[in-house]
Amino acid sequence: MRQARPVLSAAPRTVLLLIGIVLVAANLRAPITGLAPVLGMIQETFALSTAHAGLLTTLPLLAFALVSPVAPWLARRFGLARALFAALVLLAAGVVLRSAGPAWSLFVGTAVIGAGIAVGNVLLPALLKRDFPTRIASVTGAYALAMGAAAAVASATAFPLATGFGLGWSGALLAMLVLPVVAMLLWWPQLGERAAVAQSGGGAPAASPIWRHPLAWQVTLFMGLNSFIYYVMIGWLPAILASRGYSAAEAGSLHGLMQLASAIPGLVLGPLIQRLNDQRRVALATSLLVAGALLGLQWLPQLAGLWVACFGFGTGACIILALMFMGLRTENPRQAAALSGMAQCVGYLLAACGPPLIGGLHDRSQDWNLALTVCLALSLAMAAVGMLAGRNRRIRSASTAASTPAAG
Repeated sequence: MRQARPVLSAAPRTVLLLIGIVLVAANLRAPITGLAPVLGMIQETFALSTAHAGLLTTLPLLAFALVSPVAPWLARRFGLARALFAALVLLAAGVVLRSAGPAWSLFVGTAVIGAGIAVGNVLLPALLKRDFPTRIASVTGAYALAMGAAAAVASATAFPLATGFGLGWSGALLAMLVLPVVAMLLWWPQLGERAAVAQSGGGAPAASPIWRHPLAWQVTLFMGLNSFIYYVMIGWLPAILASRGYSAAEAGSLHGLMQLASAIPGLVLGPLIQRLNDQRRVALATSLLVAGALLGLQWLPQLAGLWVACFGFGTGACIILALMFMGLRTENPRQAAALSGMAQCVGYLLAACGPPLIGGLHDRSQDWNLALTVCLALSLAMAAVGMLAGRNRRIRSASTAASTPAAG
């Protein structure tokens, strides 16, 4: 197989690639989480109803679901490195457009940001499968940590930038342009040096349609159920805490604690997974941690700080596991991209449905207990699906379909 001639030695190129992966990952949540702290200012500026303001948080999830199936095609057509660079360009354009001023650009820019994040979400697991096949767990943990840390910083700085520095909501959101611009600068060397390697991933043996495989559905449902529960709590945790007697300031602090806790598994999960033959026990333990946190919020709300931290850690660990599964349960980068596209399409469709459905349950019952019970039941279902997805086996490609499974 013919490859591009390396300009740097292998070690510096690998370090540069790892830095690029981390910087790309830093863009995959922050532009969305940074919106919430200034959403009230945006509502006031444009006299938006609650429903229209809610659309700003739902639009990215819908974009994730709609664009995710297209991302594997982009990788096959242009190569993984170029497709990821295009995702960063989309992100930068969306950040600028969202902050341009008119109401229409606010919504269009938000959708464009969602499209860019969707491509990055889908293709990073495929890139890891191609370039770090023996270190999928550790590199996934590192980029998940970057994703969570950047999201926490964006949430913490958006309001102070808007008010304390006099930038307003548009200036605060525009400041996030630094993330995709820096990532593009560091990713640029990959466009030349890794072009030939990208083509090798595109020509790998294809699996039969990914949607036909039970293991693909197990990974997809594990991610989808986790996304549903996580985005329900992203949307409704402050209201749930308010109904338990917490002030708006306390609820906001606990909401931030949840996001911070979701980044911590990136520090510990990668090294742990590397030592295990399969991930069943980890999937079970983290899912049950989520269930326990939901039960605690329902019955012992006075310990909300503990439950919110447990919930953030558990859901953060589950999303990292889901991302790892996309590489660990596939045989080649093309298959990993297809599974990633499927899981994120279904997962974010469920996530987009979660907040309005759970909000509707609250409106019917005039209480959050039923809503929390539904999420608790879904977290137990996630534990069961995680046990199946965590088994040490792979989706067979066309070239191995007639033989024994790749792993038992």
